[in-house]
Amino acid sequence: MKAVGLTRYLPIDDPQSLIDLELPKPTASGYDLLVRVEAVSVNPVDTKIRSPKPQEESQPKVLGYDAAGVVEAVGEQVTLFQPGDEVYYAGDITRSGTNAQFHLVDERIVGRKPITLDFAQAAALPLTTITAWELLFHRMPYSIDAEHNDRSLLIIAGAGGVGSIAIQLARRAGFTVIATASRPETVDWCKAMGAQHVIDHGQPLSPQLAALGYLQVDAVLNLASTDRYWDAIGEIIAPLGHVGLIVEPAVALKIGDPYKAKSVGLHWEMMFARPRFKTPDMIEQHRLLNRTASLIDAGELRTTHTETVGPISAANLREVHRRLESGTTIGKLVLAGW
Repeated sequence: MKAVGLTRYLPIDDPQSLIDLELPKPTASGYDLLVRVEAVSVNPVDTKIRSPKPQEESQPKVLGYDAAGVVEAVGEQVTLFQPGDEVYYAGDITRSGTNAQFHLVDERIVGRKPITLDFAQAAALPLTTITAWELLFHRMPYSIDAEHNDRSLLIIAGAGGVGSIAIQLARRAGFTVIATASRPETVDWCKAMGAQHVIDHGQPLSPQLAALGYLQVDAVLNLASTDRYWDAIGEIIAPLGHVGLIVEPAVALKIGDPYKAKSVGLHWEMMFARPRFKTPDMIEQHRLLNRTASLIDAGELRTTHTETVGPISAANLREVHRRLESGTTIGKLVLAGW
């Protein structure tokens, strides 16, 4: 089968950083689905894993952690899907990735593809949706079905992949959403996703919030640099508020006051934790992806897909990695077909 992978960890401008491969077609067993991959999207985790380092692989390593496709075959313990089902999922960081024509994935972290989306539009969603959903509704004490919610939520980096779906989920949960963006096009995107207010994360946050009438906010999702915004968040978070984090800090952080004085809840999210550690509640990813599909098909959520760059190939994946590393992408970039 065709695949894209690496044996050395090189700068993305090096043609050997990602290479086209021919690999054996895998066989499904146990809880695994064998999925015929129709589309993939690229996330910052792909670029981080591929980033230059002296390590070399004796066998080619296939990256990719978002896919949409069709179930080709199932293992003997599979009960949720059957061949021919259209699915979408974010995979498992400890296993071979989705940048391959055929891919093995545990059914418990797979959802049915939204009927109203094509494969490219669906492939944009899984990893970022799982990240935002788990952070808001599994780690933090909020509900997607909140009937009465007058809380305010600040989302730092609202135009990225996670921010784009987090804005939508938070609006669905009743929050007043204040997103951050620093360019006219990203401001417009955040508003299109549903943010009621947008402020500039390149400027001090507190005065901008105060100008909107918010001396403090009830919750914050920091989807960018944990270090850079740590002190600012400590200043603006309300007592008994909650802060969600996804980016590992580069330096040690002072986690006492004002966080301790305000009894702030700190919540880390790593969407690969459930499949990596085979947690007893692994199937929650299957459930939330199915619920997301239903909300999309009902018109309550929308895809965050912004561009299909081309078919799945080493050259096109290198281009998408390069664009992600520039830090200027909006929403999700997708590759479809072979």
